[in-house]
Amino acid sequence: MEIKSRYHLRSDAIGELRESLAEQLGIDLDGDRFESVETVEGGDVVLVDGEPLVAEFDGEAFLTVAGANAYPPERRVVTVDAGAIEFVSNGADIMRPGIVAADEEIATGDLVVVAEQTHGKALAVGRALVNGPELTGEEGRVVESLHHVGDELFEFSA
Repeated sequence: MEIKSRYHLRSDAIGELRESLAEQLGIDLDGDRFESVETVEGGDVVLVDGEPLVAEFDGEAFLTVAGANAYPPERRVVTVDAGAIEFVSNGADIMRPGIVAADEEIATGDLVVVAEQTHGKALAVGRALVNGPELTGEEGRVVESLHHVGDELFEFSA
């Protein structure tokens, strides 16, 4: 990812970001230095103390995989079994049979963190295609993958 511009966030923008993530995910994003990085490819990445912990997905600020591992969310989490890890880590959309648990408050269109069952580590960020209670079941694609372990955003450094 090539950097187009980079600037420090104002304190009011930092407050809005923290408030939004607290409301969505139940986390307290903490840091001393918040910088916004606009990439040539489009979209912004927010560096918190130099780490890419937040990114814009379709215009909505949300944790990256690194951010979800640094600040494990309390809400909007979809948990997958060991059999799904390889597929999710390679960018595949999430299918119902691989899901073992999901936040019932998730609404269609919400950004979600996809985590693995054994250690709770985040593997991907995606967009829910159905409501929380409908995420588990026998068949069907239910979360569109937007960002995953090993992609350009995961490897991003500024």
